[in-house]
Amino acid sequence: MNPCAFVNFISLLACEIAKDKSQDELAILSAFFTQLGDTLATIAALNDN
Repeated sequence: MNPCAFVNFISLLACEIAKDKSQDELAILSAFFTQLGDTLATIAALNDN
């Protein structure tokens, strides 16, 4: 996939997920996806070793 297209897709997805969410809900979702990404990165790094 084209890197710019991927960035645009992620931004569009974030906007769609954020619709009609409160600030508290957005904070929880942000923490969830941050932890998910960090955990996936950790797993990928451990798989390389």
